[in-house]
Amino acid sequence: MLDLDQLRRRAAQIGLAVRGAFHPEPGELGAILGVAKPGTVVLLGFTGGDQWSAFQDSKEAQDGLPHPLDRWSQRVIGALASELGATDFYPSGSPSLPLPFQRLARRCEPVHPSPIGLLIHETYGLWHAYRGGLCLRERIALPPAPPHASPCERCSARPCLSACPVAAFQNGSFDLDACVGHVLSAAGTDCRENGCLARRACPVGPQFRYAPAQARFHMSAFLGSVGGGAREKP
Repeated sequence: MLDLDQLRRRAAQIGLAVRGAFHPEPGELGAILGVAKPGTVVLLGFTGGDQWSAFQDSKEAQDGLPHPLDRWSQRVIGALASELGATDFYPSGSPSLPLPFQRLARRCEPVHPSPIGLLIHETYGLWHAYRGGLCLRERIALPPAPPHASPCERCSARPCLSACPVAAFQNGSFDLDACVGHVLSAAGTDCRENGCLARRACPVGPQFRYAPAQARFHMSAFLGSVGGGAREKP
């Protein structure tokens, strides 16, 4: 029978990290995932830049077509799902039935909402991403989830909020127009080329910060998603 360590090794072979797993309650996710009796939900994604080269070297990254990271994720996770007899799913879900991915992530591993909206991980900080997931029919053994608090609770300075040049993150809201206007301006070159200044100001997990090429890709994807360009999930 498949175990979590085997799944971690197999995911690493295709350029992904197992981000966590949980056993759904009866009736919790079956209708959303299209599985009558889901046994184990597993999320897959990136941790820092460790898996980035697998995507960079892929045919999707080099073919010049829209949505390269989404297409790569769907290809490799879809193949893994077929191999394991599982159901694959993705953050975008469908227009009529979007998946509650942040809620799923919080069931899987120690992540919490941060002041700038991204989920923060106690080790990786803000430098991680979810690319998709698997719903296994079987109930595989999982380690007990240890209690954990948000690292933001220990951070009184909140540099992520003060680092934004246009104060786009205030009072729990996000000023999208101010952010996009700045990033597209001459003054926004640093954010555009190296990634969001607010995100980079977070003191948690700086060793996992995205390299410029990865940060640029995600910023371009973000701008495309809000500005009418090719849509890609950052």
